[in-house]
Amino acid sequence: MLKKVKDFLETVSYIILDFIKTEYKFLIITLLTFIIFTAPVNYYIIVGGGTSDINSRIEVEDAYKAKGSFNISYVTELKATVLSYLVSYLKKDWKRVKMDDYKYEESESVDDIEFRSDISLDNANATAIKWAYTLANKSYKETSSKIYVTSTFSEYKNNLLVQDEILSIDGKHFNDISDYQNYLNSLQKNQQVTIKIKRKNKVKEVQAKLYQSDDRLILGVLLEVVKSYETKPKITIKFKESESGPSGGLITTLDIYNKLTKKDLTHSLKIAGTGTIEADGSIGEIGEVKYKLLGAVADKADLFLVPKTNNYDECLKVKKEKNLKIDIIGVSNIQEAIDILNNYHQK
Repeated sequence: MLKKVKDFLETVSYIILDFIKTEYKFLIITLLTFIIFTAPVNYYIIVGGGTSDINSRIEVEDAYKAKGSFNISYVTELKATVLSYLVSYLKKDWKRVKMDDYKYEESESVDDIEFRSDISLDNANATAIKWAYTLANKSYKETSSKIYVTSTFSEYKNNLLVQDEILSIDGKHFNDISDYQNYLNSLQKNQQVTIKIKRKNKVKEVQAKLYQSDDRLILGVLLEVVKSYETKPKITIKFKESESGPSGGLITTLDIYNKLTKKDLTHSLKIAGTGTIEADGSIGEIGEVKYKLLGAVADKADLFLVPKTNNYDECLKVKKEKNLKIDIIGVSNIQEAIDILNNYHQK
């Protein structure tokens, strides 16, 4: 029996070695092809932009139906492979962005980057709900407030990790980051605090030292709060898993507001746009606005809303250079955006 097994293995080995000797060129080409098509490199490739009708993402009970549409402008961003990286040098409209540019610290993982982007989307949606319901004079109340660590820094030793949820500090629980900051400012430099966190669904306590930064005491991490609201009428927001980041905040707020009020802000037009919605109602700057504008034009949007910052200036420059046929409107805050759309007349 053992001799048969040995003979079989020798025969198989001979066949494999013979195949390698005679077909080594084919094997090399196959291996190189596999590497080129699948091997990742430390880049993202921005290959263009587009728009997405946000109506399907937002459901409001007894909503008023718009005749036009609000559309989030986005960029198509791919994790680069050897092939797409090489092609990007041939395609002048493709942009290479180092993955490290998305990191706050070298030690951050792709998962940390994506978590931060997902939290930013959740925060943007919550802020959009608050502002839309406030301006539409509709009822809402806060039901929960969760605070997450979204970045750590190597110069601060605090035992915290990206994705940790802060439950309390020294047994004190607050719903806002500012309240935690006020508590920390009441302590002393280098003082140790006990932080209760939730990490990977497990509750634990870690010790952290306070550091002096200008006129305040800090833990040395970035925190972001995500609030949940109970609303009347009821609202449900469902974005796709592939969608993240805060840049849809402006359009999300406008669409919710439009569903809550009788006057249709769309005027039967296809409205595209980009910009964050901040806690104070201001519209914040975003990245890659050129690609988002060109995507809106390609999707035949009638007008493009953009933060009244360098984003707006860049869009006007691109419009002039490429002779684009689209109305570009810069807005500083959500009330201004609503007022402009209320009185908008297509040129």
